[in-house]
Amino acid sequence: MTAPHTIAVLGLGRMGAAIATRLAEHDWDVVGWTRSGRSAGTFQMSDDPKDAVAKADLVLLALFDGRACRQVLDHVRESLGEGTVVLNTSTIAPAEAADLARWLGPAYVHAPVLGSVPAAAGGDLRILVGADQGAFDRVRPVLEALGTVRRVEDAATAAALKLIANHSLAGAVLALRDSLRQADALGLPRAQVLDVLELGQLGALVARKRAFLSEEPATVAPQFTIGALAKDMALLADASGTPLRSAAGLAGPPDADIALAATVPAVDEAVLEPLRAYIRGHATGDPAHFRDAFLPSAHIEGIRDGAFVSWGLEEYCALFQGRPAPDEPARSRRIDAVDVHGTVATASMTLRHGADTFTDIFLLVHVDGGWHIANKVYHRR
Repeated sequence: MTAPHTIAVLGLGRMGAAIATRLAEHDWDVVGWTRSGRSAGTFQMSDDPKDAVAKADLVLLALFDGRACRQVLDHVRESLGEGTVVLNTSTIAPAEAADLARWLGPAYVHAPVLGSVPAAAGGDLRILVGADQGAFDRVRPVLEALGTVRRVEDAATAAALKLIANHSLAGAVLALRDSLRQADALGLPRAQVLDVLELGQLGALVARKRAFLSEEPATVAPQFTIGALAKDMALLADASGTPLRSAAGLAGPPDADIALAATVPAVDEAVLEPLRAYIRGHATGDPAHFRDAFLPSAHIEGIRDGAFVSWGLEEYCALFQGRPAPDEPARSRRIDAVDVHGTVATASMTLRHGADTFTDIFLLVHVDGGWHIANKVYHRR
């Protein structure tokens, strides 16, 4: 089957424009269209996606999400020529990719890409492709101009693997954030920390994003935004039915590069105060600290001696005698994580009390001008 001659690129955001430019530089006739109407300036533009599609034997989608893909394809489908292939590089849900494959049949190629704008411009993308053999053979020269191709079973598998790849990226961003927060707490210079991090497991990410991570970041256009990655994590959580810590942890302006999610400061000290009061209560045995930490309506719940218990605050305070435990010097407590969501927050803590280790999970709320623990559940091991 003959390779495409004219390519319509629908969606000219950062990635779409980079892909269209790369293909134009490799001597394909490229016609671009974008909802914004802005011109990329290096290839022919069309004001109407139907006109762009009518001229093309390959339609390449580089859109934000599945809904946009469906809306654009609904609009242009009658203008698709006989034998025109639709090549979708967008990151969408597996079910959405499967629906498009059923709708368009063997003319549909799902090919989400791994890599950001520089990789697209340099032809260094890694591309996951789910397609029938005939359509794949036709688009293969186009894909190989953009990067390295990996065939997978079908459109849904390609979409799912792209989300998994982005989940690992989100995890790396959060690991980098935690490392930078610890380094800041130790008073280490940012440049020195980045130098050392480049030597380790996060090295490739740090090297690629260093311009965004310095103490005085340069003005650099975003390559992959926090909003786009958060969208992908929400798609993955919906598809898998499994909640993701990374979906909630990617804080920062939605239109900022993902690297800036690694530079978000640690939580406000005010959120930590009720947790520290709780620690003081255990350290001293003085229940007054628990009354400072908890709302009066709070409950403390867990499994004790094989049975479920649910104490009100005063019942819980009655367990403490106003003096430290005899082995207090050997006990330790550590706040493991705090996630703030507007006026509510969640936190976890590890307490090592003699032979017992407790994991405490807290729900906090901002009320009456301050933070308080609304409820606590615990696990004892």
